[in-house]
Amino acid sequence: MTAAKFIESTRTLRRDGLLLSARQAGPPEAPLVMLLHGFPDTPHSWDGLIPLLLDAGYQVLAPWLRGYTPGSAARDARYDVPAVGADIAAWHRELGAPPTHLVGHDWGAFVTQILAKQHPRHWLSQTLLAIPPFGDGFAPQALRYLPRQTMLSFYIPIVQSGASPRLLARNEAAFVRALWRRWSPGWDFTDAEFAPTAAVFTDRARAWAATRYYRSLFTVHRRTTREFFDILLAPPAPLPTLTLAGARDGALSAGLQRALSARAGATHVELPDCGHFLHAERPAAVAEHLLPHLRGTDAPAPHQ
Repeated sequence: MTAAKFIESTRTLRRDGLLLSARQAGPPEAPLVMLLHGFPDTPHSWDGLIPLLLDAGYQVLAPWLRGYTPGSAARDARYDVPAVGADIAAWHRELGAPPTHLVGHDWGAFVTQILAKQHPRHWLSQTLLAIPPFGDGFAPQALRYLPRQTMLSFYIPIVQSGASPRLLARNEAAFVRALWRRWSPGWDFTDAEFAPTAAVFTDRARAWAATRYYRSLFTVHRRTTREFFDILLAPPAPLPTLTLAGARDGALSAGLQRALSARAGATHVELPDCGHFLHAERPAAVAEHLLPHLRGTDAPAPHQ
């Protein structure tokens, strides 16, 4: 059975006054893999991995995070991890709550962790790309990586600022393109690969919504922000957990990811010659580690 036999469709879901969208492919009776993207990105970064999952016998749902589509960008909406987590839970119910693996990259990995800790019985496994597992106390072994991580995180105050939507949209999203190059220094991505992300960030309404995720991290006066950190810093979810890091990640130190993964007892793999967008750079290498992780759960065995 090959991925070519499956036709991708677009699903929509109305929630919180927003029109959410997701890419769907694969047989509906198969175990489900939910692919959650991050910043500054779209579900199209999974394009190389989706056919490999379909060929292995899985179905796939790759939602757009709220704010990344015209129908989900609204000034009166919430743009934070708990809100997205509720969206993903709603997608899961919409599909009939089938056996499901969570796979998240960047912000999507934070959403994955929150969902896994809130409702571990709803999911078969979790996989975190370019973000380590958080929680269960302080990890002393991470201290040595914090000075470098502070430098890598230079962009956070920029995207939190009120001027960030204009900055990100300027010159056909040149700042975002520069982040891609900095975060994945060995990846010679094409204009076609960057085009879906450029479309998001040249739209100021969507650029504003996407940057509010960073602003929400520091709104500690909000109950939802405090609840997010309470859940994030809770002990790891009792789920089979795989973490994948690019050795050349320019956004989050590979060493820090390794240290925190060890602290959480997760299976950790570091891919050489990869940066932050490892699933787009080397989808076959990611699948080499991801597929055994998925098959190692109690899910019904996918058809070969």
